[in-house]
Order: sequence, then structure tokens, then C-alpha cells
Amino acid sequence: MKQLFLLIPVIVLLGSCGQETGGGHEPYPIMKVNYPETKKGDVSDEYFGQQVADPYRWLEVDTAAEVEEWVKTQNEATFGYLEQIPFREPIRKRLEELLNYERYSAPFKEGQYTYFFKNDGLQNQSVLYRQKEGGEPEVFLDPNKFSPDGTTSLAGIEFTKDGSLAAYQISEGGSDWRKVIVIDAETKAVIEDTLRDVKFSGLSWKGKEGFYYSSYDKPKEGSQLSGMTQHHKLYFHRLGRPQSEDVLVFGGEKTPRRYIFGGVTEDERWLVVGAAVSTTGNELYIQDLSKPNAPVVPVVANFDNDHNVVHSEGPTLFIQTNLGAPNNRLVKVDAANPAPKNWVDVIPERREVLNVSTGGGYFFANYLKDALSAVEQVGLDGKLVRKIELPGQGSADGFGGKWEEKTLYYTFTSYINPGNIYAFNADSGESELYKASGVQFDPSQYESRQVFYNSKDGTKVPMMITHRKGLKLDGQNPTMLYGYGGFSVSLTPYFSASNIVWLENGGVYAVPNLRGGGEYGEEWHLAGTKMNKQNVFDDFIAAAEYLIAQGYTSSERLAISGGSNGGLLVGAVMAQRPELVKVALPAVGVLDMLRYHKFTAGAGWAYDYGTADESEEMFKYLLGYSPYHNLKDGACYPATMVTTADHDDRVVPAHSFKFAARLQEAQGCDNPALIRIDTKAGHGAGKPISMIIEEQADKWAFTLYNLNAPVKYGFKD
Repeated sequence: MKQLFLLIPVIVLLGSCGQETGGGHEPYPIMKVNYPETKKGDVSDEYFGQQVADPYRWLEVDTAAEVEEWVKTQNEATFGYLEQIPFREPIRKRLEELLNYERYSAPFKEGQYTYFFKNDGLQNQSVLYRQKEGGEPEVFLDPNKFSPDGTTSLAGIEFTKDGSLAAYQISEGGSDWRKVIVIDAETKAVIEDTLRDVKFSGLSWKGKEGFYYSSYDKPKEGSQLSGMTQHHKLYFHRLGRPQSEDVLVFGGEKTPRRYIFGGVTEDERWLVVGAAVSTTGNELYIQDLSKPNAPVVPVVANFDNDHNVVHSEGPTLFIQTNLGAPNNRLVKVDAANPAPKNWVDVIPERREVLNVSTGGGYFFANYLKDALSAVEQVGLDGKLVRKIELPGQGSADGFGGKWEEKTLYYTFTSYINPGNIYAFNADSGESELYKASGVQFDPSQYESRQVFYNSKDGTKVPMMITHRKGLKLDGQNPTMLYGYGGFSVSLTPYFSASNIVWLENGGVYAVPNLRGGGEYGEEWHLAGTKMNKQNVFDDFIAAAEYLIAQGYTSSERLAISGGSNGGLLVGAVMAQRPELVKVALPAVGVLDMLRYHKFTAGAGWAYDYGTADESEEMFKYLLGYSPYHNLKDGACYPATMVTTADHDDRVVPAHSFKFAARLQEAQGCDNPALIRIDTKAGHGAGKPISMIIEEQADKWAFTLYNLNAPVKYGFKD
């Protein structure tokens, strides 16, 4: 094998197995990497009279043999580095121990069965079980049998109202392109041919006639994993007919939209269609399914706000919307005159961000108060039934189910409280523990608290900080700062068994709620979009500076991480402030801001980012922070491990390929600049547990080594 890297011999600094390095241990040896040669091209693009070089454009061609070879040699260099870290294997074994416990989902009822997901511990995919009342559970679907290596996953399932039929989606290798399989739920027999090339779709049954689903035509240019997908289409598939005869319900040449979703209300009276050209704002349409050949009628005919029908009672529709209410409200309207001017508030807007779920004959108003859950039960008339007492401060998820089903379920979790499942009686308001998490973790040894800090412009930003009790604020604690900051996504407290490795080794885990997210509604989101995107980076930088100023850590002991839009965050911050942190972990990141919209569904992200083509002002702004374009030759960048996957057709791996190539070229010090590329994996969903363990072990090992942090686990010489 060609020698791709040179490593200084690793000197084991620990004693016998089971001992840990002391706080004053000698620095881990520097491992220098001789990176595989990456050719440079002379490609450039002109934007408003300015030439911008793109020397690694050739790495965008995901089907090219030379790109495949580049991936291979980069992985050889990366894994050659990781294999030299002496505590990598003990960390992997510890992760196996931590994840080897039975995990359950909240149950749900379909027909005469109660269904639930269960994982015995180290199964690559969770198994869907079912049981009748008083009966024993039986396996309904086992995704571990979909493929020999566990890389094909169950990506969603929907039952008919009577529970007799089911349609489920599978994802192969983590791709967003799905197949749909229809079965008789009683016998589990497949009853027709598989539907193919379904993407960004739910499944919604119309009686037992068939179901609605959404997809795109295959890309005309580029591969199916990287080519642009512009026009979404909503189809109706009639059971027993070939997919080629499926009826186009909405979309196509007459109404071209980038995202279209269709669903039938629980009473099966209405088809609800949401159509959008970006990830924010949607049109809303309805069709009366009780009338043959009824037209699709517009409720909202613009993309200015977000709207979603959450329930219907005969002719009355209940809609969650942020029209005139940046923090959301619930309204009702007669479907005969559904225009917004006729909307009547059921749950008015208030300071906290609202998200509505339904079940048991009630609405459940799940509010975010400084990114923490507060839940209220509300009647159809909008009157408060009760405030629900939660187990503590954290995230409550659930309180949804069929309208007539009185027992509902919810999970409650925080950074130090594993996700327990609770059963809730919708009439009495009583909660009881249904399933306790089986993870081996003692929350009493740790603390998680919320702080507020000021960003560069004085904006107050919340942050959760989690660590072992009794932490010394001496600036020496290894600290992981994780962020996202985009697309109105709210980062609420959650428990991760993988993070136990970090906490056990004296780590601090910090998560700020950056602008661009949804924690304080649409105004908070807009404050981190387009020409305000720098606010997100400033918020993250200010979080790092707060942790350093308060003595939690120092720049030499600080790591930053984030995925997707969070990968952009990490890339931008390490380019702007390379001296601020020691380790950077950009995962599946959007890293070329001039060309992100030219792949798959990337053009739909323009609401958050803007595009380099729309105006000279927007081009210059994007060029000013695009991570790929802002790395400077000779600068000392943090120890970096870029991560991506070959089947990521959400954020194509070309972003990470080009960024890593440029970083290796620019790096001006001994800090490693590696890229770790998974095969037969995508943006993250459906990844088998075996791959998750390997990836997490590599992340923690790389980070702890490059932070020169003491490690608890013993390892062999």
C-alpha cells in the first residue's frame, strides 16, 4: 500500500489499564500528516464583474473515478491518524457499553393493535413491534433484515384509518430518495409493486382507495444524488394500479413549487396541501373529499407565512399560523370561506413560541420558554383545561394521538435526564411513568443549567451548560460548544448516551440558542438570515468567549461542532477566528455559499441564505463568510475533522470535499486537517448503530487527543 502519511511514534503516557492521565500529564505527541496530493484546477466564475476561483470544482463530480480515488486516499490518511490515538478503542468499547440497553419509542394505536419501536441495544435499526391488548408483542417489521449491513432503514409508515393496510418507506444508504412498499397489516404480505423515486414525502391514505405522496422527476443533469430537484409534485396512488398511472394532484408545469406536501385530516373529510418555494413560508390549499371531483381551493395564496391545518371538525378547520403572530397562534375558520380575513383566534399569540398537537379530544399547546418546554391542555373553545406538570426543566415531546384516544404519550428529557416515556390521561390530566430509560447513567452526579450572555451587538442569548458537579472553573476543562442557528430550528435540551463519554472525562457540554433558530419565534429566525447571517456567527463566538471568560475552559481546551447548517457555522467561525478554538468538527456542512443552490434541493435554502446570483450585494455578503472561500494560506487553523457521507443528497459531500482540500492546502501549522467520509450513509437519518458508534468514537478520540485532555479509560500499550 502506498504510504500516505508519516506519524511521529506515539508514546503511551498512561500506566496500566484502568488508570487515567493526571491533570498535569505531558502533552500527547504531535502526529504530522502527509496529506494525499489533491490536484488544483483553473476553474473560476464571474459574479458581477468579479472573478472567483474554484480550484477544486472537479470534486463536485460525485460519479468520477478520480473523485472516488480521492475519497479512498483521504480516508486512508484519516483512519491512519485515528488508529494511532491510544484511547480510541477504549472509547469505542465504552460507547458500546453505554448504548447496549433496550430502547423504546412511545406506542401508537392502529386498528386493534398497539405498535412501538424497540431496539435490544446494539441492533443497527430499531424493530417495529405490535401487540393486542393482553397479548404478547410480535415483530411487525424488522429493518435489520432489509439489508445485510443495516444501511437500509425504515423511513416512515402510515396505516389506513382502520389499521388494515400500511404503506412504509425505506431509505437505502441514507439517501433522501425512498421506495414505498404496501402491505396487508394483518398478514404482513406485500400486496403490490414497490413505488420508487419518492422524495421529501409523507404518506397519507384516502380511505382504502390509495394514498397521497410527493416526489420529483429525476434530475436532468448530474447524478440522482447530486443533481438539482426543482419541482415537487403531489400524486395520488390508487391501490392496485401501476405507479405510472398515478394521478398528479398538485404541482407540475401549472403550479411549479419546490416543496409540496399533502395530507388527509383524521376525519377523512379534507385533503390539505401545503406548497412552498423555500424552507420558510407556504401556500395552503384544501379539497373537500366528501364531494366527487371537488376543486383544490386556496386558503392562503402566498408564501409570506407558515400555515398548517392541525385539526378539523366537520366544516371547521383549525390552523396553526404565524400570520400576524411571529410566535404562532391557533385559529379556526369555516372551510366555505377560509380566507385569512375570516380567521378567529382559538389560542392567541403570546410571548412564548407555540406549537400545537392534538389528541384525546383536546389541543395541547407546547410552548417554548427560553428553549424549555411548558405544556397546556386546551379545549376546542380555546379555554385552558389545565397546565401540565412536567417532570422538570427540559424538553417534552408528544401529547399527540388520535382524537378519540384518551391515553396519550410523551417523552421528557434534558441534557442529564434520559428520555423517559410517560402515559397521560387526557381527561384526568394524570401522568404516570410508562417506560424508564435503561441507560446506565447517574444524573445526580451532573448538573445542567441555563445562562444568558451578551452577543457582539448586545443581544441576550441563552445557553445550556452541562458538566459533572464540583467542576473547577480553572480554564482547563475540555469543552464542546455545539450550535446550529438556522431554518427556525430550535435546539431544546436532549439526552445523548454518546455525550456521557464526554462528561465522564471531565468535559463541559455547552449549547447556545443562536439567532436564526426558532427559540423566540420568527423574529429570532429572521435575525439570523441573509444579510443578518453574521449575527449567528457572532452569537457563537460570543458563547465561546463567555465560556473562556467564566473559567470553564480556554482556547486550547475548546472544541466546536455542528452539522448541516451547523457545519456552515463551524466552518465560518474557524475561518473568522482560527485562534479562538483548538478543535473544529464541521459535519455534513454547507461550506460553499456561492454554489450551494446548484445541487439537489439546495435552492430551497435561499430564504435563509440568499444566493450569489440574486444581487451584487448578496454575492459580496456570501463571499465574505463562505468557509471554502475564506481560508487563508499560512494561517493556523484548529485541528479539524470534517465529516460527510457519500450518499448525502441533502448537503452534497462536494461541500466537505472542497473545504477539506482547501484547508489542507492552507493549513500553516501542525494541527491536523482531516476528512472522514462514510460510505453507504447519508445526511444522518437511518444510519445504523454500528456506524454511529464508530463515528462517535472517532469524534471523541480526535477531540480529546487534540485538546490534550486527560482520559479516564485505560488502554493497552
